[in-house]
Amino acid sequence: MSEADNDGTPRSQGRIRLGKKTKDLVKTLNVGDIAVIGHCNIDRIAAEDLVASGVKVVLNNDPSSDGRYPNRGPLILVGAGVRLVDFPDSDLFELLVENEQVTIEGSEIRRDGTTIATGVEQLEPGLVEQFERQQAEIHHALADFAENTVTHIQEESELLSGAIELPETRTTFRDRHVLIVVRGPNYKRDLRTLRAYIRDVKPILIGVDGGADAIREAGYRPDMILGDMDSVTDQTLKSGPEVVVHAYADGRAPGAERMVELGVEHIALPFVGTSQDVAMLMAYEKGASLIVTVGAHFNLIEFLDKDRAGMSSTFLTRLRIGEVLVDAKGVSRLYNPGLTVGPLMLFLGAFLVLAAIVVLSSPALADLFDLIWLKIKIWLGF
Repeated sequence: MSEADNDGTPRSQGRIRLGKKTKDLVKTLNVGDIAVIGHCNIDRIAAEDLVASGVKVVLNNDPSSDGRYPNRGPLILVGAGVRLVDFPDSDLFELLVENEQVTIEGSEIRRDGTTIATGVEQLEPGLVEQFERQQAEIHHALADFAENTVTHIQEESELLSGAIELPETRTTFRDRHVLIVVRGPNYKRDLRTLRAYIRDVKPILIGVDGGADAIREAGYRPDMILGDMDSVTDQTLKSGPEVVVHAYADGRAPGAERMVELGVEHIALPFVGTSQDVAMLMAYEKGASLIVTVGAHFNLIEFLDKDRAGMSSTFLTRLRIGEVLVDAKGVSRLYNPGLTVGPLMLFLGAFLVLAAIVVLSSPALADLFDLIWLKIKIWLGF
């Protein structure tokens, strides 16, 4: 419930839901909840998920934007009518209790009428001004990003040489199209636009972490799930796809512990790049004829939103597999599905109905039809 005091101060009441990882918390939120997160630089995807959950207030234990680059997440939240209050100087996860009812009055959290923490409410005019200022200074972030990328390219140059050892998989990639779904910008919408392509071509479907849930939500079954397994649901993991856990270069694989707990058979694959890089490289090295990506990260802001200081592995991966890689938007614009049986039968049915209406509404045509029908019966011996 949201309202305003007599002096115009915004006032909201609701149930506290705690979650230091926004991508996990959004799966459990209900309409009207007050979400408490610890998310420095709220990214676009997190903001869109929070808005879709129906929360009315977001309390952030970290700066929603620390000024390093122009992140749009806070603007998305406030623009959708969600109140956003930052508490960088308070430990909300110690002060608040899961499911308790509190009141947010202005920038204060009140329990039974007593103020327990005071933060800074993020308002749209200030956020717009900050965003424009950050855009004007983005060259600083770009310079740091490029320097980090170049520094690490030599360390990750095995991506170009093909020296990565890939495990045997039960999924056969040779001469198949592969559709890789990543939980990135517009991933659900782009996946919907590929319905005709998926229906006709039947590509191998790979979900990168939470992208596997998106595949299931769209009505399909992923053939493989690949990632560090920190955002995909238990139900999807247990639904039968092949599971490849992305491990660190030294072999440590925290995601493997979860697989053991769930009793899910899996393969561990050490790799220095991102999980989407692993998925693309695996498909390429195992002979895929075309790799289509949904939600993959391509620009500077998207990489900074993912807290990536550089893109050496992504740059090298795309350099290696470039000739078979295409984005979902390109496929949806260029793919021309053929005429299927369903639309053809619908057209034929509509034509027959229209023909019957024309014949029945014209006495002359009705007499002609009766004569033709009589001739057919005589010819058939009826």
